[in-house]
Formats: sequence, C-alpha cells, structure tokens
Amino acid sequence: MGLFTVLVLALAVGLATAVSPLASSSPDGLEKVAQSKGFADQGHVHRLQGGAPAPGYAFPGVDDPRLATGLSGFVGTLLVFGAGYGFAHLTARRRPAP
Repeated sequence: MGLFTVLVLALAVGLATAVSPLASSSPDGLEKVAQSKGFADQGHVHRLQGGAPAPGYAFPGVDDPRLATGLSGFVGTLLVFGAGYGFAHLTARRRPAP
C-alpha cells in the first residue's frame, strides 16, 4: 500500500469521524415530503434492514449520539475501504515476470 493511499485513507477516516456528528438532523427531501403529505408513519423497516449493524447511522451501545455517529463514520469508512481495496487486489491483472 503506497503513501498516497495511506494519506487518502487517513483523510477520509478523519473527515468521516469528525464531520459526521455535525450532519443536519433535519429530514431529507423525501422524508420531508412524506411528513408534509401525512404518510411518513406508514413506512416500515425492510426485513434486511432489521439487523443493521449501525441503525440510524449510530454505533450501537454508545450513549452519546455525537460519539456514536463519529464511531459509525470511522468504522464504516474503514469497512468500505477494506472491501474496495480487497476487491481491487483480487481483480488486479498480474504482470508477467520479466
């Protein structure tokens, strides 16, 4: 893993950890429309979402909501990077030895 990759990963983890707790708690556009039209309460969680590892973008078991959101950003960034790096490593073309 090169220096550039490590620096970019450190930047992404730092931003995800530090900035995610500052995200707006206001509903997004779709949720706001559902609330204004009166059908927001009719929604339900899909069965695949029921066992989500970080429901509501918060790390479970942490009482402080800002800390829980920061931890969720930290772990999520590392997991996505690991999956992408592993996929790239597995699918990279091998160069023949000279």
